[in-house]
Amino acid sequence: MPSSTTRYVRYSSQGKTGYGLLDGDSVVCLQQNFLHDITPTGERLALADVRLLAPCEPSKVLAVGRNYQSHLGERAPLPYPGVFLKLPTCIVGPEDNVIIPPGASDVHYEAELVVVIGKTAKSIAREEVRNYIFGVTAGNDISERIWQKGDVQWFRAKASDTFGPLGPMIVQGLDYDNLLVESRVNGEVRQSQRTCDMLFDVETIVSYISQFITLSVGDVIYTGTPMKTQAMKPGDVVEVEIEGIGVLRNHIR
Repeated sequence: MPSSTTRYVRYSSQGKTGYGLLDGDSVVCLQQNFLHDITPTGERLALADVRLLAPCEPSKVLAVGRNYQSHLGERAPLPYPGVFLKLPTCIVGPEDNVIIPPGASDVHYEAELVVVIGKTAKSIAREEVRNYIFGVTAGNDISERIWQKGDVQWFRAKASDTFGPLGPMIVQGLDYDNLLVESRVNGEVRQSQRTCDMLFDVETIVSYISQFITLSVGDVIYTGTPMKTQAMKPGDVVEVEIEGIGVLRNHIR
């Protein structure tokens, strides 16, 4: 990971939620949400003594489908990013449980790079996008395939509670156009591909979305998943690891 990266976390300690900047194995505590201000409090906590939470609380959760040819297979690429909506209530953090809802029988993992918006963005050009991105994190776009195929809208297939694991941290300074994205189920690698293989890159995705809706500070965009995925079962441990960001681990229940 480049030495110029900065890593931010949202955490729980002694029953309170805080925001911090990672410095080695310690958390430099901040006075408020790092999306708005990074003034330190003067306090440090050992990383081992805090529980990491989803690193932000977005007002909007967007996602892109069909963004790697390896996931599409023989299907033709779309002419523009295939954007759909998840819900803020689907967001969970590292080590949290992913709950398979009643009636769901084909629930898949989807390892994805996630973009975190740092400035209000509306109708921005592709060339301006980097100025509006706060950083990137890892996400798992949990998906119920039978519902996804059969429902008119994907609210339950893609946005059921716990269907949006996010974390473990937000990182600034990475070349997000060329990061390795991997998933593992019970330690077995299931997906492994670089973001340079995305059909629509981060700049294209963010600019496209901003033509239609206003993106607010802290909003997140899941950028698509590579390769084929499989169903999960209760008891599985699913990990999403992105180069320079770390491991997002969740337990299937």
